[in-house]
Amino acid sequence: MDDLIKKLEEQITFLQHEISQMSEELYSQQKEIENQKKEILQIKSKIISLEENTNKYDSKNDPLPPHY
Repeated sequence: MDDLIKKLEEQITFLQHEISQMSEELYSQQKEIENQKKEILQIKSKIISLEENTNKYDSKNDPLPPHY
C-alpha cells in the first residue's frame, strides 16, 4: 500500500511539473501573439496611409516631370 501511495505521489509531482511547464509556454505564446497582433495593426495602418497617399496622386492633373 505504501508503495502505491509513493508511486501516486511521484506521478502527481511529475504531472504538476508538466502542467507548470505547459502553463509557462502558453503564457509565452500568448504574449507573442499579442505582439504580433500589434505589429499587424501597425502594418495595416501604414498600408492604409500609403494607399491614401497614392490615391491622392492624380496623373491627369499633375504635369509630367521634365525628363518625359
